[in-house]
Amino acid sequence: QVQLVESGGGLVQAGGSLRLSCAASGRPFDLYTRGWFRQAPGKEREFVAAIRWSGGSASYVDYSDSVKGRFTISRDNAKNTVYLQMNSLKPEDTAVYYCAAQTAGSMRDQYNYWGRGTQVTVSS
Repeated sequence: QVQLVESGGGLVQAGGSLRLSCAASGRPFDLYTRGWFRQAPGKEREFVAAIRWSGGSASYVDYSDSVKGRFTISRDNAKNTVYLQMNSLKPEDTAVYYCAAQTAGSMRDQYNYWGRGTQVTVSS
C-alpha cells in the first residue's frame, strides 16, 4: 500500500514563496510519475505540475500554464520525496494542494495514489 504525505503549506503574502514536500512510503518510487494538483473553494481540482523519472538523473517535467515560470517541481529518489517550490505567489494560487503518484498514464491525469492535501493561502 502506498502512502503520500504532504507538508509545507501555510499562509504567505502575495509575491512570497513556499516549498511543499510530498513524502512517499510503502513502495519504491523510482519509476513512477509524481504530480501536484490543487483545488480552490468552489472549483474543480486542477493539474499543477508533474515529474517523471527517465533514467539516471534526468526527468521529464510538465507544468500548467498558470504556474509555468513560477513553480518548480523536483524529486529526491533516495528520499522518495517530491518538492514543489512556489515563487511569486498570487492570491489565485490559494487552494488545497494534493500530491499524487501514478504507475502509468498521462502525466496530467490517471493517478492511482493521493495524499490528503495541504492548505496554501496567499494574502493580497
